[in-house]
Amino acid sequence: MSLKDKIPLNEIKYVLLDMDGTLLDKYFDDYFWEHLVPEKYAEKNSITFGKAKEELLIKYKRHEGTLNWTDIDFWSRELNLDIPALKEQIRHMIEIHPHVEDFLKMLKKKKKKVFLVTNAHYKVLDLKFKKTELGKYFDAAITSFEMGYPKERLEFWEKAEKKLGFEKENTLFVDDTEEVLKTAREYGIKYIIHKAKANSKIKPKLSKDFQHIFDFEELIG
Repeated sequence: MSLKDKIPLNEIKYVLLDMDGTLLDKYFDDYFWEHLVPEKYAEKNSITFGKAKEELLIKYKRHEGTLNWTDIDFWSRELNLDIPALKEQIRHMIEIHPHVEDFLKMLKKKKKKVFLVTNAHYKVLDLKFKKTELGKYFDAAITSFEMGYPKERLEFWEKAEKKLGFEKENTLFVDDTEEVLKTAREYGIKYIIHKAKANSKIKPKLSKDFQHIFDFEELIG
């Protein structure tokens, strides 16, 4: 039985989708934080690239799973770099995963309510929507900054449900981060899928806890 046979789209009224790694290739973000930022940080502080990566890794780990993690204004202050300007510099690297638009068009055709739920900063969301033009497929988009909590927290989902009005038992959620999926499952969202191929340049990460897809083509039918 294929995954699309296990996910009863006829019963699903609401579809919640993550952005980075799920709809968009995470290569952009990984390259940004693991290569471009260390390069600029090294130049700024007159240290080697290796030393910069070492220092940044400590800083990244300290804020992982918090609102600071994706707050580009916070990182601009923390690193003394213009993070929004650096993202704009490589905006040409922002890419949509294969078959994402086909999947979104299918959802619209089936009259599903489609919501983007992301931990990304609203400035990054704006940049990526302008580059990809994906915004037209969504009934609404919410960020963790608007909710006041990251998606890894139950409080995010409580606020998101009130804001968007979805029904947990009739909702499908797709994300590439297992910690987020675990929280969504704990909150009671019935249909959950892990997007295994987040970064097109590296090997997919398979989930032991959730059904997964490599490509949205697997859900089209």
